[in-house]
Amino acid sequence: NNWIKNLERGNGLKVVKLNDGNLLRTLENCIRVGVPVLLENVGETLDPALDPILQKQVYKKAGRLLLKLGDTEVDYDMNFKFYITTKLPNPHYMPELQIRTTIINFTVTPKGLEDQLLVDVVRFERAELEVQKDTLVVQIAEGQGQLKALQDKILSLLAAADKNILDDEV
Repeated sequence: NNWIKNLERGNGLKVVKLNDGNLLRTLENCIRVGVPVLLENVGETLDPALDPILQKQVYKKAGRLLLKLGDTEVDYDMNFKFYITTKLPNPHYMPELQIRTTIINFTVTPKGLEDQLLVDVVRFERAELEVQKDTLVVQIAEGQGQLKALQDKILSLLAAADKNILDDEV
């Protein structure tokens, strides 16, 4: 946190937390005027309202750069920067979040350093294994999405059942 605060001190950095009541309003204002934002102390999941920012869903309309945040179209200033920090010692983020962000781990432990070096060695020595690992991570994420969809379907079928569910031939 201190490194980011020192880095952006001259740019008017705004510091917010996920539980702030005026989080979206602060983000709108900072996006509009190009002020950097630091979102502190997040867990392993983020509010879906932040997805347009993380995905940089910026589009042009009538010559203006806009970003849709919630129900509001916000003018997008290219100087806007969004930083997210956590106090978790070893966070595990979903692959979808890892794809949309750059994750920097400032915590150096012998085990963490060993893991990072092992990844680098594997990438250098056996690049095909690294590609295979990336493919598997994506497949696991897709499988988890399918599992969630099937669970939701089962729950909706159970909720809609008005007679013995064993008699249904779905």
